[in-house]
Amino acid sequence: MTMNSEVREYPFIGEPAGVEVDPLYARLRREEPVSRVRLPYGGEGWLVTRYEDTKKVFADPRFSRAATVGREDVPRTTPEPASGGFLLSMDPPEHSRLRRLVAKAFTNRRVERLRPRVQEIVDARLEEIERSGPPADLVRGLALPLPITVLCEMLGVPPQDQDRFRDFSDAILSTTAYTREEIFAVRDALLAYLAGMVRQRREHPADDLLGALVAARDEGDRLSEEELVNLGVGLLIAGHGTTANQISNFTYVLLTRPDRWDLLRDRPDLVPGAVEELLRYVEFGTGGSFARVATEDVEVGGVLVRAGEAVFVNAQAANRDESVFDHPDDVDLTRRPNPHLTFGHGLHHCLGAQLARLILQVAIGSLLQRFPALRLAVPADEVPWKTGLLVRGPNALPVSW
Repeated sequence: MTMNSEVREYPFIGEPAGVEVDPLYARLRREEPVSRVRLPYGGEGWLVTRYEDTKKVFADPRFSRAATVGREDVPRTTPEPASGGFLLSMDPPEHSRLRRLVAKAFTNRRVERLRPRVQEIVDARLEEIERSGPPADLVRGLALPLPITVLCEMLGVPPQDQDRFRDFSDAILSTTAYTREEIFAVRDALLAYLAGMVRQRREHPADDLLGALVAARDEGDRLSEEELVNLGVGLLIAGHGTTANQISNFTYVLLTRPDRWDLLRDRPDLVPGAVEELLRYVEFGTGGSFARVATEDVEVGGVLVRAGEAVFVNAQAANRDESVFDHPDDVDLTRRPNPHLTFGHGLHHCLGAQLARLILQVAIGSLLQRFPALRLAVPADEVPWKTGLLVRGPNALPVSW
């Protein structure tokens, strides 16, 4: 393969408005599937855009997340280097040990037991929206409060303290929206609060997720206080910021394609598969992903990545790979199979994937049932979008019915 010597600024677009994938990814998949990019911080790296190459980078232990921790010289989109102590920033054997312990408390069965409670929360939010009357903002009315309420209840955060968690994920996921000092202040406050919760669970065991994590054992091994706190923070960041934005993004996609909305309204049995297709289709990030550093020379897509070089993947770009998905730029709510990589692959496959699916299924299904005639209350091009964050989503989603 002939390599292009061009080094492109990455992410490719500044502040995205909408959920579409940049068309440059399609050209790179065809012509330059492993290309050079320059990040806002830390310099240059490699960008991988094809499906099979992306799976390889996700799964190959020679691409290290731990090697990025605390290093200013590793390319990234955020002003702060990767932090240590989180599952996402670990390699085996540390990662394997923690994931094994967490998996004992974070089972699919435990998650599925939450469905009735998630439905109760959604019904209450939608009842309030209906009572207030149109137009309504689905971001403030449903998308933001739903995941954080579910996550706080899972962890055992009392209702009177839940408000303090509602805006923290934007600061943690900031690229330019917050300063380093603001990010540190939010992070430190969150760490201190969760440390207090861990101490309480040590003294007074509780039947919640944090209590289950405190009690988790594996042949005498257990999680330390620092590990417990970091797991709680990681769950809140990953579960709140992404899921809240995806509720809004998915609704926006469906409302701007009324035939898709009508199909789901008439065929509610399609909702679980539709959520998978929207997970595949929607570009919820702003382009930049978390770097992985090659620990030895590795060939990817016909290109030799040297030891010490950083590699980036974009799951949504891989999810549009024509060699895997027929008509990948279409929203096909009946697509089968749908092996998307939105939750990652291999070692770092998202631990909260089933919880995210549950919340998204209940939210979208309930909107369709309660508001079958839901529509945008403003033209699609007037929907305001968030800026300065790693994730994208509407700042507000005005709807009527």
